Amino acid sequence: MRDAARRAQVSQKWGLPAYATPDELLSGGKPDFVVTSVPWGANSGLIELLVEKGASVLSETPIAPTLPEMVRLAALEAKGARIQVAEQYSFQPHHAAALAVIRSGRLGTVREVDISAAHGYHGISLLRHYLEVGLRLPKITARKIETKIIEGPDRSGPPTAEKVLDTSRVIAHFDYGDRFGLFDFTGDQYFSWIRSSRRLVRGERGEISQNELRFLQDFKTPIRSCFSRRDTGHDGNLEGYSHADISVAGEIVYANPFPGARWSDDEIAVATCISKMQDYIRSGTSFYSVAEACHDRYLDLLIDRAVAEGAVIQALPQPWCPAGGP
Repeated sequence: MRDAARRAQVSQKWGLPAYATPDELLSGGKPDFVVTSVPWGANSGLIELLVEKGASVLSETPIAPTLPEMVRLAALEAKGARIQVAEQYSFQPHHAAALAVIRSGRLGTVREVDISAAHGYHGISLLRHYLEVGLRLPKITARKIETKIIEGPDRSGPPTAEKVLDTSRVIAHFDYGDRFGLFDFTGDQYFSWIRSSRRLVRGERGEISQNELRFLQDFKTPIRSCFSRRDTGHDGNLEGYSHADISVAGEIVYANPFPGARWSDDEIAVATCISKMQDYIRSGTSFYSVAEACHDRYLDLLIDRAVAEGAVIQALPQPWCPAGGP
């Protein structure tokens, strides 16, 4: 922080040192990595500055708002810059549990996904993970529906009176030829009491529909089971409130890596990103690369273009996936 008074306030509030410049931070704090949590327009330039100074970076999302900025950052990654991006949604427990089932092969090859859980690049990241399409290049069609909704809670808290608001819903089709994804999100959905999330994941051997798993043990033996979430601290349990694990069909498919913490699912997911960043520094194991972050933001931009033009938009090879990716 450049403002000395503000810097002193923050340092006193949190009991931590605050620095005036990136140079002071890197020399005085000697961080393992730097998290960039700044406005969209400032993020790519700050990443470039930190990389130039030899820092490892965990970037906020989106990594950059525009295609030229993404191309520059992809070039940095190609040259060996140590950058990862804090895309946390696939690490939220319910998504992580479903993705574990997909990776187990119980559904066969996933061919269809209908997901309504997050906006823009976040929702696209989930759709790609569920479809297991990597950096492939889809054809995209999309439309925006303008409608009305009763005001619900937001970041500042619950509503204070009944009020009708304008809202919009974006629906986009991702056609990969052999696989199909439907992206759907309403702007109020994160906080709304009356707009729910949705997921439908289908392979030739089974499907996940909302919280239910159906699959074939063999061609004549269908299995049905619901994802069961276990949180401690309920119904007289004295372990203290915390998320523990998620099981389905007699198997624990997700265990909270931070047991005992009184965290929301999104806080668990963010902490998972930070933990995986530390692993990345030590081992080089990527968990969400610049290429992935650029690809999801690029496809997000194509949704906007498809809405504006009312046309089918073919995603084209980019520097981070010149041949269409794996």
